[in-house]
Amino acid sequence: FSYGPEPVVDAVDLDVAAGEFVALVGPNGSGKSTLLRILLGLLRPAVGTVRLFGASPEHLQDRGRLGYVPQRPALAGDLPATVEEVVTMGRLAARGWRGRLGPSDREEVEHALESVGLQGLPGARVRELSAGQQQRVFIARALASRPELLLLDEPVAGVDAESQRRFRDSLAHWVHHDRAAVLLVSHELGVVAEELDRVVVLKHRVVFDGSPDELMAAGVSLGVHREDLPLWLEDLR
Repeated sequence: FSYGPEPVVDAVDLDVAAGEFVALVGPNGSGKSTLLRILLGLLRPAVGTVRLFGASPEHLQDRGRLGYVPQRPALAGDLPATVEEVVTMGRLAARGWRGRLGPSDREEVEHALESVGLQGLPGARVRELSAGQQQRVFIARALASRPELLLLDEPVAGVDAESQRRFRDSLAHWVHHDRAAVLLVSHELGVVAEELDRVVVLKHRVVFDGSPDELMAAGVSLGVHREDLPLWLEDLR
């Protein structure tokens, strides 16, 4: 896929299996967000095929099987929705928009709020929250749907450390017990490093695909990097 003459994503071969927690990393502009948009069917590759649960993205019938948290979710400035209402939208999307929510659905909403540390703010207006809190609302909305595959684009940027730990624990439980799959784009892997099965390094192509232990054994830190990922990425070809 390319936006101009030079390919942004080139010859990428990647799959994520049920019960697998995969991090997608790379320098800024390496094609990470573009690849997620291709996986979602928002962009169509010039060459190659994409499959979600065996179907092309545009033909996926049950969209509730897929969850997505973009890097900076947009929220209409005049939307009066509360935290609980936005998170409930994720549950409704998973079970169908018709009919009332049952007790189990409400438990899922409460669990999702607790997972991101927002259990004390269900009635707060989302538009009045900080940017970090709003991001946590959208993470909770995705978790409430209990998708089989969750795509996350920098989900914890600007989120406090305690909420990051809650988020990590919720994802780990979900992956291990529900056999769900996670593809996480993030510059901040320290909080999830011990839970990751694979780290995929993208620089328009996949230049590394392996376990976190392989990277850390080589002296590579998976922690927070203020400007970009560490310089070792620049040396990978």
